[in-house]
Amino acid sequence: MKKKQTAPQHTPLPHVAHKAGAWALTIGALGVVYGDIGTSPLYAFRECIAKDNPHGVAVNLPNVLGLLSLFFWSLMLGISLKYAGFVMRADNDGQGGTLALMSLVAPRGGPSRRSTAVLLLTGLFGTALLAGDGFITPAISVLGAFEGLEVATHRLASWVVPLTLGVIVALFVIQQIGTGRIGAIFGPVMVVWFLVIAALGIPPILRNPAVLRAVYPGYAIAFFAHHGLKGFLILGSVVLCITGGEALYADMGHFGRSPIRRAWFLIAFPALLVNYFGQGALVLGSHDPDALRNPFYSLAPSWFLYPLVVIATLAAVIASQALISGMFSVVQQAIQLGYLPRVRVRHTARHEKGQIYVGFVNWVLMLGCLALVLAFRKSGNLAAAYGMAVTGTMAATSILFAVVTVRRFRWPIWRAAVVLVLFLAFDLAFFTANLPKFPDGGWFPLVVAALVLIIMTTWKRGREALGRYLAAVTLPTEVFLEDMRQNPVHRVRGTAVFMSSNPSGVPPVLLHHLKHNKVLHKQVVFLSVLSEDVPEVRGRDRVTVRDLGMGFYQVLARYGFMQTPYVPEIMERSEPYGLCTDPADTSYFLGRETLLTARGSAAGATSLAGIGPSGMSFWRKALFAFLSRNAPPITTYFGLPVNRVVEMGTQVEL
Repeated sequence: MKKKQTAPQHTPLPHVAHKAGAWALTIGALGVVYGDIGTSPLYAFRECIAKDNPHGVAVNLPNVLGLLSLFFWSLMLGISLKYAGFVMRADNDGQGGTLALMSLVAPRGGPSRRSTAVLLLTGLFGTALLAGDGFITPAISVLGAFEGLEVATHRLASWVVPLTLGVIVALFVIQQIGTGRIGAIFGPVMVVWFLVIAALGIPPILRNPAVLRAVYPGYAIAFFAHHGLKGFLILGSVVLCITGGEALYADMGHFGRSPIRRAWFLIAFPALLVNYFGQGALVLGSHDPDALRNPFYSLAPSWFLYPLVVIATLAAVIASQALISGMFSVVQQAIQLGYLPRVRVRHTARHEKGQIYVGFVNWVLMLGCLALVLAFRKSGNLAAAYGMAVTGTMAATSILFAVVTVRRFRWPIWRAAVVLVLFLAFDLAFFTANLPKFPDGGWFPLVVAALVLIIMTTWKRGREALGRYLAAVTLPTEVFLEDMRQNPVHRVRGTAVFMSSNPSGVPPVLLHHLKHNKVLHKQVVFLSVLSEDVPEVRGRDRVTVRDLGMGFYQVLARYGFMQTPYVPEIMERSEPYGLCTDPADTSYFLGRETLLTARGSAAGATSLAGIGPSGMSFWRKALFAFLSRNAPPITTYFGLPVNRVVEMGTQVEL
């Protein structure tokens, strides 16, 4: 007998990790969560004093103290207070991130109100902005790391871009083997990184301790008062110090609140502050033009420059890896929630559900990163494109969090409104300060976000319209079974599994099969895989089986938005309920709809007209049809054995 296929075993990371101890979790969180924000010292302070930055300021004591005060309070208010203090309290069954938060405030099946639509759009736009961040982070992090070669010797300046391109290609190529093996070194490398950047910042601070006065917020206020509009616009560069802050919340499901907070307050936050203050002290006391051109690398003694470039490159790779893995997770969640076409999601580790690989996303990100490096060529140029995506996502999180505090935490509206106003004042100030960057590259993440948002909303609306059509033409199960009793058909050996997204009736593909082939298998299974608004459905609750009699069974499989369905596993889980199948004698029947726009309709096509208006313009219908035609077959997504699948198609006019 053919050996049964077994599903990947996905034990939740938090349960596994707790056995390793609190500090092991803390080190792991340091490697995965803080790579992006941890590499910001490579370019953040430099951009505020850069001569080619139209909003940069001159290096003098009041300006440096004002900048350092802005850095300190941005990290304190934006990361320590907002995310570590408040937002991480709002979890969806232990999971965080914009989509998880969105599913809390606007669950499917809830009341359909205009406010719900606005919340959904807010969450989707915040998610779409992360796609722009996904292109920029690897490019700016690796570029910033290799720019240290220019400080070591100007003769290596021409090697910065080629080396960056090589590292980015290598980074994306190794994604398909999974990050499980190399992930173990992420935490220790980031510990070394944070210790190094802290050590580099200490000597300049000891030589010029006056910079420590910048913790007083009065210096930031005085900076704004002195510079006026230019002082406000410098926030467009200051925001670079908090890029990656969203990761604290998005990666909460992998490590839990306490390890992420512990890693921030005990290691990452102090090291970042010491390095930024060290850079400020250095530029105040140095007359070296290289110190102003690249204050981070100027902190290092000459003998340590090349080792520092290596360490910075490793940290940049880790920052990029965390973002790439995060994009894989976001795409998986969007697929399960019905906002993107099903693409193949491959699990690269048996015991870690977070270790996944999405090939299509990987190669698109790689091409985008390479194009950005070739187009911008310097991290300073890329910095213009960076802030808008981050601040837009943070603003979306603030709005959704405020709604959660009212609906889930039962806060009074006035209390939630106060928190929302404070958070949005912070987020929108940074977002507005980034608007002048739009012509210089700030347009890029917004254009990417707009394209992703259009794709997600078009796919969702198209699938809903198609779902209404399928529901209207679906024959009730009771009617079908009664007809089978009165007019039995010939039954052949084996099991037939008919998949349908609608569990309330007979799958249309079964009716097509019966119409053309005039026979049924001895065992017939109606299988529906449903996505729930929770991150994970536990194994014991995942599958339900109902014996309909005469060899017919209805199987409902429920999965969370952070899980990938696996049909062979579903069939195995059905055995305790009396549904026993032999994989070598089981066939899977799938329906495939060929979608036609109104202008491209053909004879014999079934129209959605009369089923209910889709509310989609012609260009959206054309886009939905294009996405449907080019979406990978669901056989790969559901893990179906390709040699046991039969597809039967119909034409449907949109």
